[in-house]
Amino acid sequence: MRTFDLIVIGSGSGNSIVDERFADWDVALIDDGARFGGTCLNYGCIPTKMFVLPADHLRAPGAAAAIGVDAPQPTADWATVRDRIFGRIDPISTGGEAWRAQASNVTLYRDTARFVAERELEVAGERITAPLIVIAAGSRCTSPASIEGLDEAWSSGRVHNSDTIMRIDDVPRRLAIIGGGFIAAEFAHVFSAFGSQVTVVVRGDRMLRHEDEEISRRYTEAAGRDVNLLLGHATRRVETGEDGVRVHVSDSSGAERVVEADVLLVATGRRPNSDRLDVRAGGIALDEAGFVLVDAWQRTSVEGVYALGDVSSPWMLKHVANHEARVVQHNLLNPDAPITANHAAIPHAVFGHPQVASVGMTEAEALACGEQVAVAVQEYSTTAYGWAMEDTASCVKLVADRETGLLLGGHIIGPQASTLIQPVIQAMATGLTVQQMARGQYWIHPALTEVVENALLSLGIDK
Repeated sequence: MRTFDLIVIGSGSGNSIVDERFADWDVALIDDGARFGGTCLNYGCIPTKMFVLPADHLRAPGAAAAIGVDAPQPTADWATVRDRIFGRIDPISTGGEAWRAQASNVTLYRDTARFVAERELEVAGERITAPLIVIAAGSRCTSPASIEGLDEAWSSGRVHNSDTIMRIDDVPRRLAIIGGGFIAAEFAHVFSAFGSQVTVVVRGDRMLRHEDEEISRRYTEAAGRDVNLLLGHATRRVETGEDGVRVHVSDSSGAERVVEADVLLVATGRRPNSDRLDVRAGGIALDEAGFVLVDAWQRTSVEGVYALGDVSSPWMLKHVANHEARVVQHNLLNPDAPITANHAAIPHAVFGHPQVASVGMTEAEALACGEQVAVAVQEYSTTAYGWAMEDTASCVKLVADRETGLLLGGHIIGPQASTLIQPVIQAMATGLTVQQMARGQYWIHPALTEVVENALLSLGIDK
């Protein structure tokens, strides 16, 4: 059995751990993905947002018309956009793999690893071990077992998940999407902007149900203007044929209908890859959802074994995985002076139409915790820039603790939401009170950031 100094499983954020400070370490890097570099680079954050930007431009004439500008409707060639995106991403993936493969201190395994005992793995027919192991194996798309015919439908070429749909050759005339979360929201925006007739089948009564209710409600209303939303519908059966896909759904009363489409996107979430590694055989504890359990230092239940990113983090966010990778890297190099991960004020954004961004507690979560809650909902339209935009649907919602004056959560829906949320994140991360944030700095007039300033003042907190 070969012994390494360090084994890293996963080529996403885990790959960033091994830098020049590990030059004297004998390292094994293991990844069985079809493309090297992890989900964010190849299938997630980066390519999806590179599709979102053209989709935003395709919708620009609608926003222009509201302010008296008659702009011609732009067109976009799907294949050209796709090839531009993956023409940049694929060489990065290929180059990253080649760079790791030629490193003198790194042995690259492009195969699936499975634990066979504590700190022992089997990969490519070989048993390997190390006193230090990092599990950064990520997550994968789910496929609901409850939908009749779905397992068989995957082989038709008409059923996709978020890993595969971005590489199709043509925009489908009709696209059906199962799911109501951020993946469904973003792809519904992209494909409807590119000209598809999109139908989204949502089990719940609104999209983005994990967002604050105000934001979720507004997003659902906005999405309903761009796509056909089937709310409160369960998907029962999927059939594929030469002429397309038939998705059988039913509402809460049991009434059934059939959605006919050329392509089906299954966007029902992701699950951690812990089962593929058989981590239990390595003595590593999991929670009920399959996430590897870690402590504040990113240590698992087995000494010397760390975990980070989607395989252990229910947030499943790249910026969280990157932070955890830095923590693990420090702790590997400085075992006598370890640091803990900071999981406070974790933000996220949904790049749909419109954008959504959030950090901290929703109003319902804060109330459930028994906090003395102050809430403000500030419309974009109450600021000068909002007037200029003729925006009547977007808002900032802030949730704060009346007793301490600290923000508990921030939620934004509308243009530039993913940027506007940043001062809220900073205030929560650094402990600024509402008044310190609102009056302790200048807010550029008449920039759109004034909507955040006004929301802070509307909380009515003088601390």
